[in-house]
Amino acid sequence: MSGAAPVSASGRAWARDPLPWALAALLLLVFGMAWLKPLFAALFPALERPVYAQDSFLGLTLAHLKIVGLSSGFAVIVGVAAGIFATRASGREFRPLIETVVAAGQTFPPVAVLAVAVPVVGFGEAPALIALALYGLLPVLQSTLAGIASVPPAAREAAEGLGLSPWQRLLRVELPLAAPVILAGVRTSVIINIGTAAIASTVGAKTLGLPIIVGLSGFNTAYVLQGAVLVGLLAVVTDLGFERLVQRLGRWQSAQ
Repeated sequence: MSGAAPVSASGRAWARDPLPWALAALLLLVFGMAWLKPLFAALFPALERPVYAQDSFLGLTLAHLKIVGLSSGFAVIVGVAAGIFATRASGREFRPLIETVVAAGQTFPPVAVLAVAVPVVGFGEAPALIALALYGLLPVLQSTLAGIASVPPAAREAAEGLGLSPWQRLLRVELPLAAPVILAGVRTSVIINIGTAAIASTVGAKTLGLPIIVGLSGFNTAYVLQGAVLVGLLAVVTDLGFERLVQRLGRWQSAQ
């Protein structure tokens, strides 16, 4: 009987965990949207084609993730690098300029960036990557600056007392301690890009925004709903995944 209690408790904990349920719902819709045709036909009886079938939802989801992954990866690399540079002695005088330039990148609507980029780089993924990368920079930069600023002075003094070089202090002390704050900015940046990537389909990129755009142009509310629900579930699953990562990082830091 004593062995059954932990199993039961772990089972209840798993049942209360929203991540598996959200992931299951996302996979069900990605692979089984066609099975819901009777439901959408009942909800929208006036539509001849109640389920989007021009492209597979799996292909659209993978293409969406590709664009988000590439643009977010660029934003993380550039944002973290710029934040580190602005907190070093050689880069502090450039901090206001860096913050102003990056903030200006997010003040431009992604649609406007797409409109400017298309004549230069053409239709497809390239203008979408440019727009999303610019839009995702600010949260990463701000979190990097805040994370490094939150490192206790005592930790820096201890590292300096141990004879660590500036790069060793950065890699072994400052970045590990600032990691939770930096990760929070990365989390925000990625979630923003997941939602914003839907508009990339307006310039010929395949994303989960394609059913939405086709639905809006063809007055097909079912298509719009299908695309929007998938984008929302993808954002929820990603956000919950980042939450798990933050929790594990906190436990790892506590164990050090």
